[in-house]
Amino acid sequence: MSDHPHGGSIVGELLAAHGVKCLYNLCGGHISPILLGAKMHGLKVVDVRDEVTAAFAADAASRMTGIPGVCAVTAGPGVTNTITAVKNAFEAQQPMIVLGGATATVLRGRGSLQDIDQLSVMKTVTKWADRCNKVGDLVPMLEKAFAKASEGVPGPVFLEIPVDVLYPEEIVKEWYLKESGVDKMKGAVGAAAQLAMKGYLKKQFHMPHISLPGVPSLKSPFAGDVADHVEQVAEAVANAEKPVLVIGNQAMVNLTPERADDLADAVRRLGIPTFLGGSSRGLLGRKSDIQFRHKRSAALKEADVVIVAGFPFDFRMGYGQKINKQANLVSINLDATALKKNRRPTRAVQAHPGHFLVQLAERVEAQQRWQSWFETLRQREEARDNQIASGAKSDGPLVDPVHLFQRIEEKIADDSVLIVDGGDFVATAAYIVRPRAPLSWLDPGVFGTLGVGGGFAVGAASVRPDAEIWLFYGDGSSGYSLAEFDTYVRSGFAPIAIIGTDASWQQIARDQVTILGDAVGTELRRTDYHVVAQGYGGHGILLTDPAKIDETLDEAKRLAKAGTPVCINVHLASSDFREGSLSI
Repeated sequence: MSDHPHGGSIVGELLAAHGVKCLYNLCGGHISPILLGAKMHGLKVVDVRDEVTAAFAADAASRMTGIPGVCAVTAGPGVTNTITAVKNAFEAQQPMIVLGGATATVLRGRGSLQDIDQLSVMKTVTKWADRCNKVGDLVPMLEKAFAKASEGVPGPVFLEIPVDVLYPEEIVKEWYLKESGVDKMKGAVGAAAQLAMKGYLKKQFHMPHISLPGVPSLKSPFAGDVADHVEQVAEAVANAEKPVLVIGNQAMVNLTPERADDLADAVRRLGIPTFLGGSSRGLLGRKSDIQFRHKRSAALKEADVVIVAGFPFDFRMGYGQKINKQANLVSINLDATALKKNRRPTRAVQAHPGHFLVQLAERVEAQQRWQSWFETLRQREEARDNQIASGAKSDGPLVDPVHLFQRIEEKIADDSVLIVDGGDFVATAAYIVRPRAPLSWLDPGVFGTLGVGGGFAVGAASVRPDAEIWLFYGDGSSGYSLAEFDTYVRSGFAPIAIIGTDASWQQIARDQVTILGDAVGTELRRTDYHVVAQGYGGHGILLTDPAKIDETLDEAKRLAKAGTPVCINVHLASSDFREGSLSI
């Protein structure tokens, strides 16, 4: 401790050493030294309005930088408030670290403020959860947290750090004496008690760490020997007539922007018709001759070689049953269970999907005979794009969502980051708006979580401060995190939030009414969300006239570039664009 004023400084130094640039938090007395330590060592400390936002922000930072994002939350309710975001990261296989405050080690289980068994709770939603019990544990336990988050199948981890490991020794000594009453005890009993307390303090602050067994080492996501698999798959691709490549979230985990560019180059060299999902959206830029966005199921039914890279055979893939039964099916996944769940592939490769595709591109390139297959897929793609365009309405008393997103697609900058948080409205966006670059699309992933928007926007704006940040909200989902406009203003962030207001939880209501005949529980109001955002210090705009879409978007871009966060409350006309889209 001689080089550090308190345990929080040790935490800050180690986070900085691992390349962490921002610490996301909601303050609490249990964790104050961590905030000071992070600031002391050059991290930007971003304090938010809900602990779940801090966790979502850490998730977003992880996705966009390839370095595990870190949040710090206070004990008890501070920790439990993160659970949805932590579970979302777990399902999306995103590495992140949650640092949780806790009562002093000597008071654990004795009824102190906000003292609960946090480890039992957090073990159910993380890869690994543990606690520090003395100052000497901080560095090795934090090192283990980083390693655990990134190794194998990546995911969130939780480390509990009690207050008596974080605060200065003299302060902790004063607390111990006061809380225990030892300072008032007299005679031999008092002397013995004070001696015992001093011994405990010495253990807390001066006992060296005993090496932990099984601390894993961090490995590059592009490390590993899969040569035999690569050769076999390369041969299958070289002989294919109708190959298809599907890339999912996992291909992008642990990738720095530079590594993401390497992966994009490899996919282009492969030249296989490619469908992107989740965080891999944007990998090939706005437009690509080999990327397709529509009619994936039809392509998979006809393909003779299918490579599924980092995508489980879950509901999004029709549980694997929509893939041609006779196809040579290659599954690449870090998760041994996901490799074969619901559909047994021809070849199962347990490896980082991005690493595998980079190696595969060194052994096989696009084949000329695939051109007729490409032409078939392009005709389907163009037909679906034309169908979508023909359904857009550019006039009317309110704004058509398809037309709105067509205009947004033409307006967003090349450096934009797109964040989606909602159901019906944002799913419409996914058909129309194209991410411009790798690591520039943020959606919740397979868990289907509403409420990610505010935290994802905080994370994106903090790690990419010069980018144009677009946040697409449903009016239902906006209620989870609209208060983070206050965070944007205080932190100097300027995202543009588009709230699609149809006064309904529309994705549920449409089919609920059709199937069950009642809209109960799905109805909202056309609330003045733009006024709420303005009350938090942002700029609010109400958009009801389709003729004013372009000027409204231009104004929002101008304000955001000048540093003001913007909320556009768009009153939507009814639309049947996604009829029959209930997901359960």
